[in-house]
Amino acid sequence: MFLPFKDDNPHTTTPYVNYVLIAACVLVYLWQFSLGPQGGQVAIYVFGFTPGMLFGDAQLDPRLPQVPQLLTMFSSMFMHGGFMHLGGNMLYLWIFGDNIEASLGHVRYLLFYLLCGVAAAFAQGFVAPLSEIPMVGASGAVSGILGAYLILHPRANIRVFVVLIVFFTVVNLPAFIVLGFWFGGQLLSSAMADPNEPGVAFMAHIGGFVVGAALVFFMKKKGVRAFDVSHSRAFAVERRPIRIRRGGSVPRAGRRGPWG
Repeated sequence: MFLPFKDDNPHTTTPYVNYVLIAACVLVYLWQFSLGPQGGQVAIYVFGFTPGMLFGDAQLDPRLPQVPQLLTMFSSMFMHGGFMHLGGNMLYLWIFGDNIEASLGHVRYLLFYLLCGVAAAFAQGFVAPLSEIPMVGASGAVSGILGAYLILHPRANIRVFVVLIVFFTVVNLPAFIVLGFWFGGQLLSSAMADPNEPGVAFMAHIGGFVVGAALVFFMKKKGVRAFDVSHSRAFAVERRPIRIRRGGSVPRAGRRGPWG
């Protein structure tokens, strides 16, 4: 397995909007956590996006606050189902979001992010229009950023930790391999998953990715080229793999949220 942690693209502007988006997601998660397990679950039902309430006849418990489902498409983007859910989304947003913000500009980047999130919600609603399972997470919007990155910087090198049984090392992998592998995994998982059952909303990821890849052509700044060149040598490997000590424990994976 491999885990990306940075790219080789230089920073051309300060990604203020990206910082705000990350901070907003973290603060909202802390608010959810402060409500306790039951209160946090209620918040997900109130502010999460439930396809069946927009496209079907599903109803929220009348004792709970009623939020228009079109608005929950936006509020759901800033909520998460668990710490690992939040951490994974924020890691990808941190790695890839700054360069997309630089290519679009601050205002258009925010609009792009929100449009991709809404498109992702509609994509999941299309395959499960009667689902009563609320969806939360920035995954759909972040997937749009990944799609845009693949178009603008397919040959940029992504620094990834590669874990091979008893040791790990760091490798430069071209973005088209990292993101292509990720997207292929979403397609495969979507084909095997039931969209009406609780779990990861893979179609939301796919929809956000495709819309982001298409939308970036219309929203990028003039002079920003698609299919940019790399800034470092692909497939460069650390000289000495760092071995894992025997007897060390491996932390258990956290519980996945509704959006993966």
